[in-house]
This record gives sequence, C-alpha cells and structure tokens, in this order.
Amino acid sequence: MGRASIERPKHLAGKLAFIRKSMGLSQNQIIAKLDFAGRLTQAEISAFELGKRLPPLKVLLRYARAYGIHVDDLIDDEVVLGGLS
Repeated sequence: MGRASIERPKHLAGKLAFIRKSMGLSQNQIIAKLDFAGRLTQAEISAFELGKRLPPLKVLLRYARAYGIHVDDLIDDEVVLGGLS
C-alpha cells in the first residue's frame, strides 16, 4: 500500500514569509524569536517559506503565537493575512 499525499495549504509558505517580514525579522532572527535557536536552520526557514517543506506543528504554533493569530489562520487558505491573497 502506498501513502496518500497530504493536501498542502496553498498559502502557508507565503503567510510564513509575510509574518516574518512584517515583523521586520531576518530568517535567522525569526528562529530566535520562535525560540528554535540551535534546532532550526536558516535553510529550513527558507524551505518553509518557499513551500518546499511543511513546518512541524510546533513551529506553526510558535509562528501563530508570535503574530497573535490562531494556527488555523495559517493553514486555512481562505484566511488572508495583511496584503496576501
């Protein structure tokens, strides 16, 4: 039996990049802000923002808390953050 592919949120990558940029942070600074220093790399943040990798749930939770939103706002493609569409 093969594994079914997971439907990825279409706008998650853009939302993560939007959050970081709207907070005026570099990719390395967001790692520190999320308290993942030594556990996440800049390359991983880049991969999340480019949609090449899905972030772990704990990372999504910390992005949401840092920006003052709910996790479902990140993964729901019908929710728009700021100037994103």
